[in-house]
Amino acid sequence: MTRFFHYPNCSTCVKARRWLEARGVAFEAIDLVKTPPSAEELRALWQRSGLPLKKFFNTAGQSYRNGGWKDRFPKSSEDELLAALAADGKLIKRPLLDSPSGVLVGFREADYDGLFAA
Repeated sequence: MTRFFHYPNCSTCVKARRWLEARGVAFEAIDLVKTPPSAEELRALWQRSGLPLKKFFNTAGQSYRNGGWKDRFPKSSEDELLAALAADGKLIKRPLLDSPSGVLVGFREADYDGLFAA
C-alpha cells in the first residue's frame, strides 16, 4: 500500500493528493504533523530514496529556520537528524510518498508520472 505523508494545509500536498486520486492510486494519507514517521521509518525511506538526507528537510519552513538547522545540519549526526525529523513533522519536506515502487520527496508531476507508469 502506498503511504502519503502530507500536511493538509499545504497547497503542494493538495496538488499531489489530487494527482493520486485522479489516477486512481490507492493510498493511506498520514498527517505529517499529527503522526510523523519514526526515526527508523525515516531512515528506511531515506535509504530507499537514494537522496541526500538534506532533501528530507523542509528548508523553506519555519521549523528549519527557527531551529537554526542551516548551521546545525552540517554538525549533526545522521541519528540526530533523523530524530529531529521524527520529532517535528513540519521539519519534513512534503509530501513524502512511500510506494512499493519507490520513495518521492516533494511533488513534481513528472516524478509521480514516472513512479506510477504502467
